[in-house]
Amino acid sequence: MTLPRTAGVTLWRQIVLNLERDILSGAFAPGEKLPTEMELADRFRVNRHTVRRAMVVLQEKDLVRVEQGRGAFVQDHLIEYSVGKRTRFSENMALQNHLPGGTLLNKDVVESEGEMAQALQLPAGRKAVRMDILREADGRPIAIASHFFPLPRFTGIDAMFVQKSSITACLTEFGVADFTRVYTRITARPPTQEEAVILRQPRTRPLLVAKSLNVDTRGLPIDYGCTRYNSDRVQIALDKA
Repeated sequence: MTLPRTAGVTLWRQIVLNLERDILSGAFAPGEKLPTEMELADRFRVNRHTVRRAMVVLQEKDLVRVEQGRGAFVQDHLIEYSVGKRTRFSENMALQNHLPGGTLLNKDVVESEGEMAQALQLPAGRKAVRMDILREADGRPIAIASHFFPLPRFTGIDAMFVQKSSITACLTEFGVADFTRVYTRITARPPTQEEAVILRQPRTRPLLVAKSLNVDTRGLPIDYGCTRYNSDRVQIALDKA
């Protein structure tokens, strides 16, 4: 593409207009990496300094973020994830017009220990089902959620999740018509290499880590969770109710 040199609009601003149109039309998806400066310079037949000036403007417009050593990416707009007495992933996504997704990454039977055993009120050594689930919004990974369910009460919940893709729906099948959140404790830490790859984020960007406990209507612990959120895509909002 050769930019017109007599259009009365500077070359860098023409690049801004072209890339802004591509981003807003969906030609580049949120979170997608843009071509390199050299590739853009070749595309528009300009020097890299002109491209660099255009990228500065796109950053100021909050359309692009530039990560040192990785390149430029289309800006992700934050999802506000509400945490309160009744926290439901699918409902949270639907309220913001996002399509929820859940993929089972790993499943296992583990011995209870530490904070998990204390939260689920299990003697040391008792078993629990662990499920690691990749949570998505509109096909984009936003969190890795590890859920622990006490055995023998929830035997087979992992197989059921593969069919239903919903923790709430699975719990209903086990006779849990309703459940509430006892606590959510939020911290931050750097991601592991595996977490960074799964969530498609740099290791320099921290995770938001939410540890939580849900109980049934009788007050019995049913689900201890540890969810790691991509902080570029999610902000957690505490529901006062």
